Amino acid sequence: MRIKAIFFVSMIFSFIFLFCGCGTIPLRTPLPEQFGDTARIKDIPRARFWGDQSPPFLNAVIGQPREKVMEKFPGIFGKEHHYLALSGGGANGAFGAGMMVGWSATGTRPTFSLVTGISTGALMSTFVFLGTAYDQQLKEMYTTYSTKDLVIKRSILDAITGISATDTAPLRAMLAKYINKEVMDEVAAEYKKGRRLYVGTTHLDAKRPVVWDIGIIASSGRPEALDLIHKIILASASIPAAFPPVLIEVEANGKTYDEMHVDGGTISQVFLYPTGLRWKQILTKFEVPGKPKAYVVRNSFLEPDWETVKPKILPIAGISINSLIRTQGIGDMYRIYLDCQRDGIDFNLAYIPEDFDVRPEEEFDPVYMSKLFDLGYNLAKDGYPWEKAPPGFE
Repeated sequence: MRIKAIFFVSMIFSFIFLFCGCGTIPLRTPLPEQFGDTARIKDIPRARFWGDQSPPFLNAVIGQPREKVMEKFPGIFGKEHHYLALSGGGANGAFGAGMMVGWSATGTRPTFSLVTGISTGALMSTFVFLGTAYDQQLKEMYTTYSTKDLVIKRSILDAITGISATDTAPLRAMLAKYINKEVMDEVAAEYKKGRRLYVGTTHLDAKRPVVWDIGIIASSGRPEALDLIHKIILASASIPAAFPPVLIEVEANGKTYDEMHVDGGTISQVFLYPTGLRWKQILTKFEVPGKPKAYVVRNSFLEPDWETVKPKILPIAGISINSLIRTQGIGDMYRIYLDCQRDGIDFNLAYIPEDFDVRPEEEFDPVYMSKLFDLGYNLAKDGYPWEKAPPGFE
């Protein structure tokens, strides 16, 4: 059975909240709908953009003089481009982490011009973005932590009257341990070269995807920048109902409000760039030689597994949401593939092979994750056979 217990728990409490009317966060100052498009992070106006529409300031690059583009993007102008999209998948993120470390062992892992991450992909994205020097951190994160090291399970009563089934204080502490000021400063330095690190969350009030530019936040000089980065990554991995949502302060119309953000996988399992972005024109503007390569790592299986379902509401609900997540992820891969075909980008796909039959004993089982990490490592070290198209497009 490949259903992740944490998704099953999430669905259970979603039903509890639905019928009990509980689970609100006290003392919210929610952003009014009329300011949805104008709200900004204080002193960092371009910290994020809607993930379902083309950001005007990125398309504006097309109209800038060549000299200005060279000055703003010195590390990627006139050079080969490699892009990496890291998907959600919970504990299955150990596969992607292992792949990155194994790829490093071959000596051929590129410096990515763009790295994107959602959920567990967001957790590892910073270290993948910074390169092979952070492989040890990746391995530690995905092989040494168990469920109790990451979340505190609430009692049934606390869960019913609260906002989630767990408390993510340990996960927040882990983020603070690994992503410190030194790491943030390195991200800022790479941002100034023109490289980009994007993390996706779901703006729950708006029911829309948000893409956060971690590099511009890191280089903002704001004293709260590091805390904001922690909040964004935590939000991206915060499975609704299972994990508490994250409130992020914004400014609009001269006042301070909050937005509620949760797991980016609520809307999309993996993303590369907004479909409406004129990427082919951007490539021309950057004078990119050859054909850019996009690598999509799907931290999941692609094929469904057969399971006899008990005729009860909770098993039916749990398996249904698991099916939705799987097919949503496949749809995301199709979309990225078609965008790459349109924009002249070489598409490459990796995912957990079907013959991996180890099963976890808990939501975050270090034994399971270590074996999955080793699988990803060995596949990449031996030269991963990247798929050139999603299933059905060969």
